[in-house]
Amino acid sequence: MALNRSIFIPLYVVAFAAVASTSLHAQQSATATPIADRYRTDATRLLDAAISDSAAYNRLAQLTDTFGPRLSGSGGLEAAIDWILAEMKRDGLDNVRGEKVMVPHWVRGEESAVMVSPRPYKLHMLGLGGSVGTPTAGITASVLAVSSFDEFARRRAEAKGKIVLFDAPFVSYGETVRYRSGAASTAAKAGAVAALIRSVASNSMQNPHTGAMFYDTTTARIPAAALSVEDAMMLHRMSDRGDKVVVKLKMGAQTLPDAPSRNVVAEIIGSEMPYEVVVLGGHIDSWDVGQGAMDDGGGSVAAWEAVRLIKMLGLKPRRTIRVVLWTNEENGSRGGEGYRDAHVGELDKHVMAMESDNGVFKPLGYRITGPDSAIAIARDIASLLSSIGATSVNPGGPDADVEPLAKGGVPAVSLAVDSTRYFWYHHSEADTMDKLSPREMAECVGLMAVMAYIVADMPGTMGRVRTAP
Repeated sequence: MALNRSIFIPLYVVAFAAVASTSLHAQQSATATPIADRYRTDATRLLDAAISDSAAYNRLAQLTDTFGPRLSGSGGLEAAIDWILAEMKRDGLDNVRGEKVMVPHWVRGEESAVMVSPRPYKLHMLGLGGSVGTPTAGITASVLAVSSFDEFARRRAEAKGKIVLFDAPFVSYGETVRYRSGAASTAAKAGAVAALIRSVASNSMQNPHTGAMFYDTTTARIPAAALSVEDAMMLHRMSDRGDKVVVKLKMGAQTLPDAPSRNVVAEIIGSEMPYEVVVLGGHIDSWDVGQGAMDDGGGSVAAWEAVRLIKMLGLKPRRTIRVVLWTNEENGSRGGEGYRDAHVGELDKHVMAMESDNGVFKPLGYRITGPDSAIAIARDIASLLSSIGATSVNPGGPDADVEPLAKGGVPAVSLAVDSTRYFWYHHSEADTMDKLSPREMAECVGLMAVMAYIVADMPGTMGRVRTAP
């Protein structure tokens, strides 16, 4: 999950939510069969097929156990993509291919953080993605601990020559992630030599969480790392008691030239309107810790399995269904932007874009970015999911990789799931297969399959958002 994700309605949707085409209900006659009745049998078949076994979970386990974490630019990511392409061809999907995208290549290197005073203690840390490294000998300095940017502004005169620790409590991802993205440049402007943050996590068992950070081009670049929640709070308590806290930080991080990667693409060709496209997917890259199972191997494999089930059941949608596993969502969003650029000539033929990037936990329904007609149709479709309790539909999103399409007016759908535990494991060594349930993942497959198939097959479309001139 990258920095630009939000569960709220984007401003461009609020500003330009005029419908540019009529909804399905406007196109059908007064006597036409409602969506729920028309597609009840197919939806039931898809749900039953999805939850009948653990195929999706088992395929994800093979992916994550075999290739591990998949950071952009890494050999692990590219080997995983090679394997997926081969497996998709064995599944009999159409037009299986990798579409080239150049991606950032950041390498963590060896790293450590040690408290040397008032007692020796090895801190639990992870360098933040995009950070510069330290000198070979490391940086040893006193720590200035603050709880917020506002407190730092009041105490910035104390920061020169120090390591600044932003011990900001987790409020929400959208609120708290600004410390991860902006701590280094904020501290550097006051003369600090490095920045540490409390991990952006809603719970912790000494597992630090990484993620992307960014530098202000007008100031010096200083190293930045995340500490576990427990260690950040301990250093802050010590500082508040008047102890002189000294930390030695060593980071071998470096940014290499951009590297070639690929968006994974496969299709079921539409039977009547193959030029119109429904897109669904997840991002296949991950951070370089854990297994990238929850974020976002699970979403990628769930979308892939949804398309495989549609084909396996012999369903032949009118429109083309295209599964895309985007590359480089985590530290650059090049995959989503690259897909938009590669398909710019057909964006007006994209009738929906769906992404799963919030963990394949217990599904609750959908979130929609789009006109009122799209929300109404999504609610009609969601009524077919009462057997698994996933009938909720609300405005929100889009997820990061489909955001470029949503900005072009394409209705965007995200899975709404029980995300209670998501930020316990997010971007940490704890993002591993055991955090996921085979049954919950199978239900997510069913949600994606039902939405993708019905929107690809129904006579009309969900409508469109008119974008700014």
